[in-house]
Amino acid sequence: MTTRLPAAELTEFAAAILRACEVSPEHAEVTASRLVEADMRGRSGHGLIRLQPYVRRIQAGGINVRPHIQVVHETPVSALVEGDNGLGQVVMTRATELAIAKAAEVGIAWVGTVASNHAGAAGLYAEMAAEAGLVAMYFAVANANGMPPWGGRNPMLGTNPIAIAIPTGDVPFLLDIATTATSHGSIKVAAREGRQLPEGWLVDAEGRPITDPARAHEGYLVPMGGYKGSGLTIAIGLLAGVLNGAAFGSDVVDHRKDQVTPTNTGQSILVLRADLFRPADEVRAEVTRHLNELRDSGGHDGERVRLPGDRAAETRADNEALGLPVPPQLAAELSQLATELGVDSPLKGTQSQ
Repeated sequence: MTTRLPAAELTEFAAAILRACEVSPEHAEVTASRLVEADMRGRSGHGLIRLQPYVRRIQAGGINVRPHIQVVHETPVSALVEGDNGLGQVVMTRATELAIAKAAEVGIAWVGTVASNHAGAAGLYAEMAAEAGLVAMYFAVANANGMPPWGGRNPMLGTNPIAIAIPTGDVPFLLDIATTATSHGSIKVAAREGRQLPEGWLVDAEGRPITDPARAHEGYLVPMGGYKGSGLTIAIGLLAGVLNGAAFGSDVVDHRKDQVTPTNTGQSILVLRADLFRPADEVRAEVTRHLNELRDSGGHDGERVRLPGDRAAETRADNEALGLPVPPQLAAELSQLATELGVDSPLKGTQSQ
């Protein structure tokens, strides 16, 4: 059975775990909030399931718990944030806040990161801008390679995600996708739930489908859209990695296998004001109108068509009302971690639904 708890309680619990690892209170709060928010929106591959791997990497010395995060290069419309190997959620939150501030002032901003780490769900950062009434595009280089370039056999590319958020009069349009057919997090969730993988997610060296999540390490990720997805993955690697001086291709450190070496992860976010071409109110109204036309265009089941961002908003509303579900295996894992670190766990002895 699955336990449900309020998001605030789980955020404080995750923050306490990180504080027990000597992460500063501010950085622990930011990271915990991003993890729980990912779960709230149904992005469970980037939620609390990541807490234990982060702790193990911290314990191994692979993450700097007290980084000096700083802007090392800046113009009126751009900046490079040096993360000093800090927690990725903290580094990327700083970069996003800076991009929002610059775009609000001058209209547009591009901010990249270097020496960062895994930052979780891409859509969270793009949506930060949308909530401020701005348009955003987020890119990141994944923390592991599992896919060859199209026509190749050597896995030198990752899931390199992209997120695009556009403000509306209601729920923002929010596209949040990996450039592969699935993400490592989704495979991990499927394995924990005992589900087989759909064909088209993974293939072996001969191109045959792998559907057993226990064999995921034997195969290659499949790009979305064939060679088009492969090309997009490379483009994002150049924009979020090479442009910043961060890792890409053979320089990427697999954070699942190497707990010590700094990953030098790169991310980038482009933020722009919605009023660059016409009044922002007009833009929001027109975006809302067009999206509602698409939703009302007729679904196969007789219901409204679901657009990017709709499911996440619905899931968040349900979890806000009912509590965030924590599957039994994850609850046990987190409780064991809490015991190890001397932290009280709200997952012990809770009622399940």
